[in-house]
Amino acid sequence: QVQLVESGGGLVQPGGSLRLSCAASGSINSIKAMGWYRQAPGNQRELVAIAPTGGRTTYADFMKGRFTIFRDNTSGTVYLQMNSMKPEDTAVYYCYAQCQLVSPSTVRSYWGQGTQVTVSS
Repeated sequence: QVQLVESGGGLVQPGGSLRLSCAASGSINSIKAMGWYRQAPGNQRELVAIAPTGGRTTYADFMKGRFTIFRDNTSGTVYLQMNSMKPEDTAVYYCYAQCQLVSPSTVRSYWGQGTQVTVSS
C-alpha cells in the first residue's frame, strides 16, 4: 500500500506565491514519476506538471514560467512552487505518483487526497 500526503494549500492573493508538497510512503521499491494535477469546479482534472525519474519534466502550457516542480528523491517528496498566481489557478490540486511496489513487483498509479488552493483578493 502506498500513501501520498499533501500539504501547503490555502488562500493566496493574486500575484502571490504558494508551495505545495507531497510525500510518498509505503511498500515502494522505486518511484517512476511524481507530479501534480488540478481540478476546478465544473472542469475535468488536468495536468499541471509531471517529473519522471531520470526523465524530462512536462509542464502544462498555462503555467510555464510561473510554476516549478521539483523532487527530493531521497525522501520521496514532490513540491510545486507556484508564483504569480491568478484567480484561474483556483482548484483542488492532486499529487500523483507512479510507483513500483516491493511485492508484488508491479507498477501502479496513486493519488493524494487533494488540497484546495484559492486565489482571491
